[in-house]
Amino acid sequence: MNDLSKAAVRLVTVDESGEGQRIDNFLARQLKGVPKSHLYRILRSGEVRVNSKRVDATCRLAIGDVVRIPPVRTAAAAPKPAGAATSKFEGKVIFEDDALLVLDKPVGVAVHGGSGISHGVIEQLRLERPQAKFLELVHRLDRETSGVLLLAKKRSALVALHEAIRSNYIEKRYLMLVCGVWKDKKRRVKLPLKKYTLASGERRVSVDDDGQLSETVFHLRQSFDEFTLVEAELITGRTHQLRVQLSHLGFPIAGDDKYGDYTYNKELAKHGLKRMFLHSAETVIRHPVSGEPLHLRAPLPKELTRFLKRLEENAKTL
Repeated sequence: MNDLSKAAVRLVTVDESGEGQRIDNFLARQLKGVPKSHLYRILRSGEVRVNSKRVDATCRLAIGDVVRIPPVRTAAAAPKPAGAATSKFEGKVIFEDDALLVLDKPVGVAVHGGSGISHGVIEQLRLERPQAKFLELVHRLDRETSGVLLLAKKRSALVALHEAIRSNYIEKRYLMLVCGVWKDKKRRVKLPLKKYTLASGERRVSVDDDGQLSETVFHLRQSFDEFTLVEAELITGRTHQLRVQLSHLGFPIAGDDKYGDYTYNKELAKHGLKRMFLHSAETVIRHPVSGEPLHLRAPLPKELTRFLKRLEENAKTL
């Protein structure tokens, strides 16, 4: 059953929370629960206007802009079952204040909608926090990767954190289990990575001389018979950087369904590893407002800890 949630045209004046934001993302916050396909339709039809002018989805807003938002029909929200959790990410908040929200993102959850995914972390949080004037992703994590994820609750915080990322003032460390015997205690890897698209529309990345430089410092943490637990310190943050670098070096991440070993992964699943062993374990930043140092940690998920213990037990029995 449909509900006319907005009975008349609204004229919304952009404030600091919307400054620099794309109009499609601004509409997603104003019209929570409306499919993005519908948002793009009302943009194309000219029903949405900025300062009385038609705009496309790439239009960026400035303070004082007046946005015309038409009435939009949305599906009526289903009543919440008694005793239901108040948040999909309850217990996953690592840190939160007026400027910053840090989550321990679960595996299998996309950070944003798209490519057949209606709701990611950011869309879900906006639904759960309708009072939030501003909420944006600071960076991305792959759907198959768990761990530390930063979100900004103020535009000034987002701008400051993006500048810190560009200036390499944010330290990110990941833990991963690779297939093979990694022998170097410390190894700096620099490779050019280039994005491309498969015929299916899926994005991929490969090592290519025409690509952008990627750089990672890898540290050996624990060795097993056929696997190695490795920690990675990101110097750059390219798409699928760790997955592609390690695959190219002959040490694919265990459970990686895009760049890993299919036969190996199938065998690993039989022994309890049913996800990619890649986890964003630590992020060190200066608070975007106060400047205070923050050391943000996400513990290794239980299913990955269990698998490591199984590898240790197998090694002892040999």
